[in-house]
Amino acid sequence: MSPQSLKPGWKMVKFGEVVRQCKESVDRDNNPFGRYVEGGHMDSDNIHIRRWGEFGADYVGPAFHRIFRKGQVLYGSRRTYLKKVAVADFDGITANTTFVCETKDKSIFMQELLPFLMLTDSFTEHSIRESKGSTNPYINWPDIAKYEFPLPPLDEQKRIAEILWAADEAICSQRSLVSDVRNAQAVFFDSRMKADSANQALLGNALQTIVAGKSPQGASRPANDDEFGVLKVSAVGNDCFVETENKALVKQADFNDEYEVKTGFILVTRANALPSGVGRPCVVKNVRPGLMLSDKTLRLVPNEETVFERFLYQNLLSRNYRKYVETAAGGTEAKNISQDRLKKAPIWLPSLETQQAVTKTLLSFDQTIERAEASLDNSQSMLRALNSNWVEVLHV
Repeated sequence: MSPQSLKPGWKMVKFGEVVRQCKESVDRDNNPFGRYVEGGHMDSDNIHIRRWGEFGADYVGPAFHRIFRKGQVLYGSRRTYLKKVAVADFDGITANTTFVCETKDKSIFMQELLPFLMLTDSFTEHSIRESKGSTNPYINWPDIAKYEFPLPPLDEQKRIAEILWAADEAICSQRSLVSDVRNAQAVFFDSRMKADSANQALLGNALQTIVAGKSPQGASRPANDDEFGVLKVSAVGNDCFVETENKALVKQADFNDEYEVKTGFILVTRANALPSGVGRPCVVKNVRPGLMLSDKTLRLVPNEETVFERFLYQNLLSRNYRKYVETAAGGTEAKNISQDRLKKAPIWLPSLETQQAVTKTLLSFDQTIERAEASLDNSQSMLRALNSNWVEVLHV
């Protein structure tokens, strides 16, 4: 964009000219902060922090020494295509691979507009283009600082920020609705499970088999739609399947049909860096051909004679299952769970007749959730469009 094409009062600036990286560090031996935030606590394309860890309750590696303050922006510098940008609403600690950012002068560039700038398509494209490394691509601060964008006058910044924050508030309300319905669904199932103590069983009793994945050598980039790929453990999200979390296989011959992922599969994570990530379940939806399970992912194959698939999956979302898996996971830093331990997870396994009745109610909840999520997706698409437009606006 040339200076001549800018609207009056706008000017092209480099990111590093108006934004600083904050490098305040804590003395880990005298740490006054109770909470820390790592990459897994930050959701893609979501500026709010809803999860965190606590010192004393978790193992926290030495890389976690960077202090962040309320109002500052956290940016995941690894795999920047995930668009992990969050505004801190409390003081805490993060790893040195998470950049802590703030504007240098709020009378020139508003802090309230910073997180939205960092979520624009052009900022993300710049970060991906400037990233280094293969297995776990990362970006350095000097390379982010080179990003150029059109800076509006302060009064227009305020107007843009008000619009974007209002849209974000509406999205937060829709997210809350989805969360409330999911919680109601979980309460319904857990209460029925608790009331039927005679039909408690082990997960292995409901399975035909468990299929363990395999991880051939993968390229650093995600596989294109016409390429073979292997899923990363991050493909199994929080109750959702993320198809784009994969790596292209270096050799096409490494693809094994036995491990190909298909729509309807129930997957769980065998290993992860956080205890809460082990045994995390999802149902695969609308996956393209050519993707296979990694060695950190397991496919659960239900025994159709003893359990309905939807009923089994709800067991994997239950409080009893989650509590067991977090306790049964082995390892210090990299947590994992064996197939034998996973099979011993507690589940509710009543008669097929009872399962059918309960599943009917679960599916009713599912329909409500799907409608709410469709509305949420539309609102998020609108916000992304609004957000990208202001950095691409030309003077007409």
